[in-house]
Amino acid sequence: MFSKKKLPVIGLLSAVVLVSSLSTPLLTNAQDAAATQWCKGVNIVFMPGGSPGSGFADVVYNGAVQATADLGPTTQYVWSNWDVNKMITDFKTSVATHPDGIAVMGHPGDDAFKPLIDDAEKAGIIVTSQNTSLDQSEAAYKGVGFGYSGATLYTQGQSVGNEAISQFGLKEGDEVFVWGLAGQPGRGQRTKGVVDALQAAKITVDYLEIDDATNKDQTAGIPIFTGFMSGHPNVKAVITDHGDLTAALPKLLAAAGKQPGDIKAGGFDAEPPSIQGIQDGWIGFVNDQQEWLQGYMPILQICLTKKYGFSGLHVDTGAGFVTKDNVAMIAPLVQAKPEIR
Repeated sequence: MFSKKKLPVIGLLSAVVLVSSLSTPLLTNAQDAAATQWCKGVNIVFMPGGSPGSGFADVVYNGAVQATADLGPTTQYVWSNWDVNKMITDFKTSVATHPDGIAVMGHPGDDAFKPLIDDAEKAGIIVTSQNTSLDQSEAAYKGVGFGYSGATLYTQGQSVGNEAISQFGLKEGDEVFVWGLAGQPGRGQRTKGVVDALQAAKITVDYLEIDDATNKDQTAGIPIFTGFMSGHPNVKAVITDHGDLTAALPKLLAAAGKQPGDIKAGGFDAEPPSIQGIQDGWIGFVNDQQEWLQGYMPILQICLTKKYGFSGLHVDTGAGFVTKDNVAMIAPLVQAKPEIR
């Protein structure tokens, strides 16, 4: 794992090594690339989460696209715009097409998902999850390929809360605005981790749930953010538990009449605008969870299970922090613009 202050390449180099090692097993001479696509004939439905063009989901999607190119399955991509109800509806629709495997974002939680996953597993469909774990489903079906690729959300949230305390010099009685998704059954554990870490240090937390419109389109949150900041003049720091919303922090703070550094700010995910926000002094840090692997690993998981009977692999992609101290090294990797296919 990465150290907090020396974050090598946010998983991109390790991902390249992984791809290289997986896509060239036992090849000792020049052979047709198709010979490495040992997962051909397997049909997969993959759910990247957001919508095409959104920073975080695009990186997840690119990981899945690379895995598909390396391994050879047929993959259908189903976008949800981060709508938990659509995730459930899309899963039902996908099960009806009877693919070999389905990779889901676990945001709706086990209560909503598990009965549907039970039915899918009975029908012989391999199910695995990314980004947000489904612990009950994983426990029930790990032996038949239900894995997880993503951060351990509650502890990831705690680490962000503690990083804010350390980096921003927060102390007892200071006021922090946390804008999160605590209301989502599984996904909300990360927000709860942030809040618990701050409250354990006796910091005052002003919490606001991200509404559906802002969850889907961050520009919808501008009037909410500016209004909240106007009504809470003593806020010293802002933490956003949403990668795309963190990426929008420079615009949000500017809209609220702030200058870089007036309000300390941090959040999640190394998206290009977030990296630029760190470079420009608007954002103090972001926590990286190597979302590219959250795309690659579920495709690999389904292929391994379908072809070779592998059980579920639980891969914690949670990493370290990108700050002004290491952003110069990270920026070229994050700001590269891979083709969205």
